Amino acid sequence: MPVLDAEPHVLQCSEVWGGNDEVNRGVIMPGLDAWFFSKPVGDDPSGGDIHYLSSCATGRITRMLVADVSGHGTAVAALAVRLRDLMRRFMNYVDQSRLMEGINREFAGLTDSGRFATAMAATFWAPTREFEMSNAGHPPPLLYRATTRTWTTLQPAGAAHLRKADDLPLGILDASTYGRFKTILEPGDTLVVYTDGFIEARNASGEFLGEDGLRGVLSQIDLADPASIAPNAYERVRDFVGGPLDDDATILVLRLNELAVPRGSMLLGLKVSGEIAADYMKSFLPGGKRFLLPEFRRDNILGAVFDRFNTQR
Repeated sequence: MPVLDAEPHVLQCSEVWGGNDEVNRGVIMPGLDAWFFSKPVGDDPSGGDIHYLSSCATGRITRMLVADVSGHGTAVAALAVRLRDLMRRFMNYVDQSRLMEGINREFAGLTDSGRFATAMAATFWAPTREFEMSNAGHPPPLLYRATTRTWTTLQPAGAAHLRKADDLPLGILDASTYGRFKTILEPGDTLVVYTDGFIEARNASGEFLGEDGLRGVLSQIDLADPASIAPNAYERVRDFVGGPLDDDATILVLRLNELAVPRGSMLLGLKVSGEIAADYMKSFLPGGKRFLLPEFRRDNILGAVFDRFNTQR
């Protein structure tokens, strides 16, 4: 089974981490642990699966993005850079809908005709342990509930969501909109986001593993060591195929940790205000990248100063 690349990376406030390279590494954030496993097809050190994590200036908003881009090579590498810029631009936004629409517009403008991507974006609001997810034609996440010891599929419920959003793959329509659905992680729960390299893996008989097959694979894995879940799943899918997979394969595993979540205070508010003002001014310098001020809403702005507002979303 593949071993971890290095010690877990500790995500800092106002940081974006990730890319489209092969990786097997843990990431530590306030209230949340993550483990990324990504294996490009063949011997290529980088592939068409792009993964990112970002943390806002206060550490309360953690955002995840897993995208499966059609193609490989320099075009995907260029997209990875642009997606990193977008993750940074919207890192201080609680609502991820503008991020998804911005990614879609950028993607449609950057790629050649006929190129598209599926993507899953999630925002973790640390004060309430709430996950908000948007799906752009991507396989739905899988959730293990520790209380019931079962794996379920996370999907938006009800026709209202479908009427409000297109949820198409990125780059299909410039003006496509993306809905949101939520869940709250409890201690011991495990959330898994993956690309279709897993569920579209085929055995010698031409049979696809499928979503049910991946749930079956995960149900056979000991979840006591979260760092081993993704590489273990990859090896079991390779056994199903009987050899290397014929597509890029990426898994993101998420679980709550016991690290303290940043709480609003006058000191935090002043410190973060100065940092954000400096970053905003730098964006106007030659070569500076566009940087948006924090989303103006009560839990985002006042919550940095008064902790009682962090419980209201």
